[in-house]
Amino acid sequence: MNSIELKNVTKRLKGNTVLDDITFTFESGNIYGLYGRNASGKTMLLRAIAGLIYPNSGEVRIEGKILHKDISFPESMGIIIERTELLPQYTGMENLKILAKIKKIASIEDMRESLVRVKLDPDDKRKVHAYSLGMKQKLSIAQAIFEKPRIILLDEPTNALDEEGVRSVRELFLEEKERGATIIVASHNKEDLAILADRIISISEGRITGSDCDFSRILRAELKTDTL
Repeated sequence: MNSIELKNVTKRLKGNTVLDDITFTFESGNIYGLYGRNASGKTMLLRAIAGLIYPNSGEVRIEGKILHKDISFPESMGIIIERTELLPQYTGMENLKILAKIKKIASIEDMRESLVRVKLDPDDKRKVHAYSLGMKQKLSIAQAIFEKPRIILLDEPTNALDEEGVRSVRELFLEEKERGATIIVASHNKEDLAILADRIISISEGRITGSDCDFSRILRAELKTDTL
């Protein structure tokens, strides 16, 4: 089943083309890696899929529905894009409870389970402002998964995590794949993508420049660009 379809998606900001005629199909139950340098278009592509920006041309279909036409936002999506907004004056569990009021589909057990899965204590009474950067990142991941979404978008999800935290969230993403979720991971971390991704998409200057798992080919292309 096609989960996400991009057809000739172009986005311009302040005279710059940040997405350039992107056409690609993401199928359900797979993990896709978006690989590219800073400002390559990775995050902007996630924002287009999430409905956070409007393409100047082309269309984004989410589970067969045209974004900004049939639906305003994807109906079942978990997101970490850039800095996830956390409420610092509340506990981690309270953050999830407040977020859950929007869709009203997650139970208390769903919330507790998501925190346990990212190695956070659901009964921790500390406020988020007292969390370490790694704990905040784990809470952001819990926010992305606690409603069991069919699509998960992750922008640099292992940032600020220690080695053990990286291993545990990688396992979590593979479990979400087994559940049938479509997962898109944007990262500059080659190891993350090599371990997680069924297919790797390389992006440069807003264009897809490759879509396979051959990192050597991607790196050769980078080297060629550097020497021009």
